[in-house]
Amino acid sequence: MEDNLSKKFYRIGDVAEILGVPASTLRFWEKEFTVIKPKRNAKNIRVYTAKDIETIKMIYYLVKEKGLKLDAAQAMIKRNRDGINKQHEVVERLKNVKEELLKLENALSSLKP
Repeated sequence: MEDNLSKKFYRIGDVAEILGVPASTLRFWEKEFTVIKPKRNAKNIRVYTAKDIETIKMIYYLVKEKGLKLDAAQAMIKRNRDGINKQHEVVERLKNVKEELLKLENALSSLKP
């Protein structure tokens, strides 16, 4: 997942690309999770903020990575959103550290004669 969220608003296709999920999944999650509420512009197109994307990343973490069912993920978010958010942040940081370590390992192994 890409973390560079520099724009103010993102269209559904942009968000789908950032998260690596189909736009249809985002539309479905919008119906299932009350915490996803993208604004709509004058042309009735969904526009997501960076905060919306972070919320969707948290849902992605619960559903796709932890394997929770949608209703269980919804209940967890309602019960302990801050705790889940912190847990998700830690997991993302660990993934980034792992990625950096793998890059270093590859660089070191290419230096060996």
